[in-house]
Amino acid sequence: MKFAFSTAVLSLASLASATILPRQSCPEASRFGNLIVSSPTNATSYNPGDPIDIQVDFHCAITNFGIVPQFIDYTIQVNEDQNNGHEAPIVLARRTLAAGATTDEFSTTIPFAFYFAGAPYNVVLTDTYPTQGTDGTSQVLLQGGIEAPITINASS
Repeated sequence: MKFAFSTAVLSLASLASATILPRQSCPEASRFGNLIVSSPTNATSYNPGDPIDIQVDFHCAITNFGIVPQFIDYTIQVNEDQNNGHEAPIVLARRTLAAGATTDEFSTTIPFAFYFAGAPYNVVLTDTYPTQGTDGTSQVLLQGGIEAPITINASS
């Protein structure tokens, strides 16, 4: 009897863990994608006009969290708590994810905007995605995002 009971408990535990494990392999931080900003020249800081490569992996967001981007906005921003009020978001790109794709990759350049010395800049990805409305038929668009720090040299 004890053997049958412990076998049943272990079977239920393995079933429960099997339904949880896929999500455990994707941390909560990946719910809006995994953003990588890099330099094709291996630069560690950027000047206006310098090239940058942007890669985002949406695999976990789509397959584990059900968040499928409808619109993807890429901006350069200073954290709100450190913004002096003169640093508006600078748009790098607005993109859509191709049907069935789980990644987005593109190259662009740092815009010729005014940058402040020592300001903590981030490339911010804003993911706009649909969810079902409370009436069961309509669609509601929600937003979430991730960021990657980037060093931009002050404009002269």
